[in-house]
Amino acid sequence: MALAATGNFSRAAEERHMTQPAFSRRIRALEEWLGADLFDRSSQPARVTEVGEWFRTVAQDLQSRVAGIPGEARAISEASSTTLRFAATHALSFTFMPRWLHALEAHASMGQLQLMSDVQQKCETLLAQNQVHFMLAHGHPGVRGPLDEADYPSIVVGTDQLIPVSAPDDGGRPLHGLPAASKGSQLQWLGYSAESGLGRILKQLRGPTLDRMHAHQVLTAHLASVLRTMALDKRGCAWLPKLLVEDDLAIGRLVSAAPDDWRIDLQIRLYRQRGESGKAAETFWQAASAAAQPV
Repeated sequence: MALAATGNFSRAAEERHMTQPAFSRRIRALEEWLGADLFDRSSQPARVTEVGEWFRTVAQDLQSRVAGIPGEARAISEASSTTLRFAATHALSFTFMPRWLHALEAHASMGQLQLMSDVQQKCETLLAQNQVHFMLAHGHPGVRGPLDEADYPSIVVGTDQLIPVSAPDDGGRPLHGLPAASKGSQLQWLGYSAESGLGRILKQLRGPTLDRMHAHQVLTAHLASVLRTMALDKRGCAWLPKLLVEDDLAIGRLVSAAPDDWRIDLQIRLYRQRGESGKAAETFWQAASAAAQPV
C-alpha cells in the first residue's frame, strides 16, 4: 500500500520504518507468494500492474478486517460476560445511583457491577472509548454535551434540581443571597471547573446573568461535594444538586440563596454504548428503558 501510493521504494521504505533493501525483499516475497508482479520496475516511479491494482483493493479489505478484529474479540467476550461496567459522576454515585439500582433489581437480574466514579468529562471519555457500557450523569434539555452531539443513545432515569444555596446567618437568612444588589454588595459564588457537567449547564443557563451582576467567583472545584463543603464553611453561594443537599436544607445547615426562578430543573440521564453491548448489558438497558421517565 505504501509503495502503490508513491511508486518510490526509498520513500515507501522510510514510511514503513525499514531500510530500502529490506523493503524491496518484502515486496519481492509478496510477489513470489502471489505468483505475479505487483509493480512494473522499468519506469520511475514504479507503476502498479493490473494484478497490483486488484491486490490493492484486497489489501485495503485486509487492513479493514484486521483493524476490526480487537472490537470483534471484545464483542465475543462481552456476549458471555455478566459484568456491567458503569461510569457515573461523583454526586450521582452516592446519592441517586444506589436507590436507582435497587429499584431496577426488581425487574432485572444483575451480575457483577463495576463502577468508575469521576467528573463528567472523564466519564464521557470512558464511554466514548468503550471502556464502560453505561454512563450516568446530570443533563438538561437545553444544554447539549459531546455525547448528545455524537448521538449516543440515552434515556431519562430520574430528575434533580440545581439549587443556589448558602450557609445561613444568625437569623436564618442566606449569608450570600441573590440578587446581590439587594444587600448592596457583590455576590460571592462558588463555581465548577470546565470538567464538570453541572458547570457546563450552569454556565450556559445562568452564566450571562451572573456576568451582568459582576458576581465574584471566589472558588472553583471539579466536584459538587467540594463546593458543598465550602458553602457550609460560609465561603459563598453554590448551585448544588438537590439530591446532594436535601438533608442540609431540611435541618437548616444550608438555606436557599435565591427565589425559586433561579433554580434549574435537571434530568438524570443514562447513556449507553452505540451498537451491541452483550446480553447482560442489553438486558439491563431494556429494564432501565422500561422504567425510564418520559422525556
